[in-house]
Parts: sequence; structure tokens; C-alpha cells
Amino acid sequence: MRDNDPVTSATRQPDTAAETLPPRLIATDLDGTLLRDDKSVSPRTVAALAAAEEAGIEVFFVTGRPARWMDVVSDHVHGHGLAICGNGAAVVDLHGGPGTHKFVKVRELERENALDAVRLLRDAAPGTVYAVEQTYGFYQEPAYPKLHMEIPDSLAPAEELLGPDHRAAGEPVLKILAFHPEIDPDAFLTLARLAIGDRASVTRSSPSALLEISGPEVSKASTLALCCAERGISHEEVVAFGDMPNDVEMLTWAGRSYAMGNAHPDVIAAASGRTVANNEDGVAVVIEQLVAERL
Repeated sequence: MRDNDPVTSATRQPDTAAETLPPRLIATDLDGTLLRDDKSVSPRTVAALAAAEEAGIEVFFVTGRPARWMDVVSDHVHGHGLAICGNGAAVVDLHGGPGTHKFVKVRELERENALDAVRLLRDAAPGTVYAVEQTYGFYQEPAYPKLHMEIPDSLAPAEELLGPDHRAAGEPVLKILAFHPEIDPDAFLTLARLAIGDRASVTRSSPSALLEISGPEVSKASTLALCCAERGISHEEVVAFGDMPNDVEMLTWAGRSYAMGNAHPDVIAAASGRTVANNEDGVAVVIEQLVAERL
């Protein structure tokens, strides 16, 4: 698919064994994927999600967002009510509506690992600044820029935010956010992975040099696999959608996967197929095809 060519349906690579199995679960990223750039869910996408659930295909939102940012899709979680947040760090029940979500599963970043990651990356990339995402709080260093839709609960050096005397020391850490004002985003990701090693998982979903650091082996894919195993769903029965590097593992794991028309090159390489961009309702295009195949 060439840029700016008219596209009316999703494109796929040749059929694989997974494509002979009816899908049982759709796993979709939100920002840059299901959501349009204005952060809305289009009427076409709302209808497609409802049609999938009506056809017996579960829909899971799998996002880097924290639970408190899930209001935009909380009306569309249907019967199960669950979403995977924080790049796999938490499974959240959104049934109660905004402000009343419940954590069903938490895969935290241990504070010792978090402190090691902060130190190792600060040594490798001087000028890195940090924020700390916890289950119910957001904390940041004073120099961390205003990149998010909220006011931090407190300002302090990362070592203090992660220390035993901080007021939120008893609350699980879901991920650390690391920002650098000058380094190329992909170069920063490579540098961080080399520096931190197996102390934590490092990925990114932002167009800026903003990294997301989670517990070892925590990813969208690994938590999605746990949720599927609980339901007796194999990876061959999963269809996944994404657009940024934090989606790569999930797209590789799923039996069928689609990179958005606006996706990062690494995502395009990882996915088994490609659909149109998020602003063209690329997820809905594929879901409509999947539902039609089941009729």
C-alpha cells in the first residue's frame, strides 16, 4: 500500500494457518489505532465493536494508558468490562465507570529494579528526566515536561519518588516514564534497552523521546497471553491492531495482526497485515470483514 493511495479495505499477507481459525478475541491499541487523532471513537468504530461482540468475538483494549485515562472507551467494554493498561502492567475492570475502576491484575515494577533502571539510564543518557506511574498516582521530577493530561501528585527526584519514605511507597509502581529533550526517539529506545538490560522492559508509544519502563517481561503481549489462557483462547484465535513499538510484541504473538496505515516501520514489519490509518477507521474496516466472514 503506497501512501495516499485510495484504500477501501484492509490488506493482508498470504493466508497463514491462523487465518483458517475463526477469531475469538480482538486486541486493539487505542491511541493512533482505535482512536482518531482527536481521541474520539468514530460512530463506524462504535458500530464495529458492537457487531464483533454480538458475533461472539471478545474485544480487549490493550493500551499504554493508565486506568484513569480510559473514560474515552469505558462505554465500549461490553460484557467482560476489562482492559489491559500500562503496557500490560495492569488488567482493569472498567464496569463501575470513571473513577471507580478496579485492578484485577497488577504486574508491578519492583522498586529495586526501578531504581536500577533510573541510575543506569541516567548514566547512559545524561539529561534524562523521569516520572513514576503508580496504580492510583502520578509523580514526577521537577524538570519533567508537561507531557500528560494531569497535574502530578508530587514533585521530587526519581530516587526520592521511588524511595521507602515516599508517601506512596506502599503503592505498586506500574511503569517509569523517561524523557530526553535531545536524543532521537528510536535511538533513545535502543540506548535504554542496552543500558537497562533485563532489569526492566523498555518500550515507547510517543513520537517524542519518551520511554515507558515496566517490570521484566511485562508487555502488552505477555499480559494478553495470560488473559487469553484464562479464557481458553489460543494466540491463533486472536486478531491484534497497533501502530507503535509498544505494540510489536502483541502483533507478533497474535495469530493475525494489522499495522495501521500510520504505523511505525517496526510495527509494519511485525504485523501479518496492514489496514488503513486510524483517522480512516482502520480497525473498523477489518472488524467489519471479520464479522462478515462469520455470517
